[in-house]
Amino acid sequence: MLWAFSSLKDKQMKAIRELEERMGVTLLAFSSMDIDYANLTEEELKLLLQAEKDLGLSLVAVNGE
Repeated sequence: MLWAFSSLKDKQMKAIRELEERMGVTLLAFSSMDIDYANLTEEELKLLLQAEKDLGLSLVAVNGE
């Protein structure tokens, strides 16, 4: 399972904004996604890890549909 930023409807956005104002914080909304992780070779994993290091981000390899 992977977590990503949620796609929110207007009603949900309004409720979150109201809660942010009431609490004085910024809220981030996440939703789970069922995905099929890719099976990487050792060489592919090394490439992925190096790319993460070079780019300063986290990457997730998944199988395309």
